[in-house]
Amino acid sequence: MIKLEAIIERAADGTFDVYCKDEIFSGTGNSIPEAKADMTAQMAFYKNTAISEGFKYPAFLDDEYEIVYSLDAKSLLKYYVDSGFFSLAGLEKMTGISQKQLWTYLHGTKPRKIQANRIVSGFRALNNDLSALFV
Repeated sequence: MIKLEAIIERAADGTFDVYCKDEIFSGTGNSIPEAKADMTAQMAFYKNTAISEGFKYPAFLDDEYEIVYSLDAKSLLKYYVDSGFFSLAGLEKMTGISQKQLWTYLHGTKPRKIQANRIVSGFRALNNDLSALFV
């Protein structure tokens, strides 16, 4: 089974874009699930059009494939704060980064690599805690 890498980013207008790192496919939506669904629909449309028009298309579209998504730190924060899942206070406790600094990341400042790693580590720790609940 082939694994495709896809990047999810928050656009300036508040929508989400998703695009394959090494393929031509992309999608957009008002939420992450919408953007993912749009990209997979575009992939199916591309394949069906290629078949009906007699064009070649990537062979992996005929087989099973997995899309592995990654989200940049800014988009991750924006998604969970804007959706109401987390507050800046909660994120501060989770990441060890001050609310003021987190606010700047939400509003345009790109976190340095070390800070982005702290954000990712905080979410991974939360994921591990939640995963333990269902063992």
